[in-house]
Amino acid sequence: MTVVDAALLQTLTPEVIGVLGRRGADFAAAEDAVQDALVEAVRVWPDDPPRDPKGWLVTVAWRKFLDATRADTSRRNRELRVDAEPVPEQGDAVDDTLQLYFLCAHPSLTPASAVALTLRAVGGLTTKQIAQAYLVPEATMAQRISRAKRTVSGVRFTQPGDVGTVLRVLYLVFNEGYSGHVDLAAEAIRLTRQLAARIRHEEVSGLLALMLLHHARRAARTGPDGQLIPLAEQDRGQWDTGLIAEGVDVLQAALARDRLGEFQAQAAIAALHADAQTAEETDWVQIVEWYDELVRLTDSPVARLNRAVAVGEADGARAGLAALSELDPTLPRYTAVSAYLHERDGAPATAARLYTEAARSAPSVAERDHLTLQAARLNTRLRG
Repeated sequence: MTVVDAALLQTLTPEVIGVLGRRGADFAAAEDAVQDALVEAVRVWPDDPPRDPKGWLVTVAWRKFLDATRADTSRRNRELRVDAEPVPEQGDAVDDTLQLYFLCAHPSLTPASAVALTLRAVGGLTTKQIAQAYLVPEATMAQRISRAKRTVSGVRFTQPGDVGTVLRVLYLVFNEGYSGHVDLAAEAIRLTRQLAARIRHEEVSGLLALMLLHHARRAARTGPDGQLIPLAEQDRGQWDTGLIAEGVDVLQAALARDRLGEFQAQAAIAALHADAQTAEETDWVQIVEWYDELVRLTDSPVARLNRAVAVGEADGARAGLAALSELDPTLPRYTAVSAYLHERDGAPATAARLYTEAARSAPSVAERDHLTLQAARLNTRLRG
């Protein structure tokens, strides 16, 4: 494609988005559809240039929008058929969705690009949601997805991707559902069950156990008005003991194979939380040990951040702050963790200031409101 053609595409993009918007597409959906149409234009126009570029883009983008809408409706209808509390399905056939996860994890893509593309094309997540999951700007993720689409636009999807990439996608889909969209969480569990029934893989079992143990706490995570309830304050009587028991059984079977992976380590941490009858009975020493394993396996900054909290619980707030000081202060939720540990360390004024600061960059409304309430609680105490 020539420079003139690229400039033309750039000029036409906002116009085409506007046309789709007038036809009823919201801005995000219109933007995604036009992005797909641009990728198609890059592939087709060099050999078959249209006489009416704008009309061609509008037609293709509108078709992409309708296809995406139908796919999303189909996905949601599947999810509605899944109980809010997923149970094992004996003999359940592997459906096309799981096959699509494998095909989108194409060997021609890097694992990160394959995950991003699958989340967008099959998982139904928006570019913004995927960017938040990867801790990168939305524009960066949009470019990554566009490059992935261009890479696979000319290949045949006959060679499936690897299990590790598919697990990463399922994990991120579940996390998005766990943060509020229960239908996505249930869909991720359903697909992971199918994968576990299909292959014997320790990390597939580890991920399934992790999902079950987290999903077991779903009913206790929010109050009647949607407010966030921290783990230590949750009504453990609302936890689903059946899902917990199943998750622990799946995890123990995976750990017995002695091939530890990151999902098994995360599930072990979740199991220790589930095993405690009260927050005070939590075995924080063991949890720190499992975080040490998780850091060894992944060197993840998020794992290190969560480890700092666990160290603060096991060895005191001062030790937790020392562990936190080794991390990048720009890490998401760093300020919220710092606020919590400073409050535990007897510095309410500093904690209140940090809670307020953390609320400004909270990734969700529920988390923002929770952090704001913590700041208000401490400020009220200080004034009294």
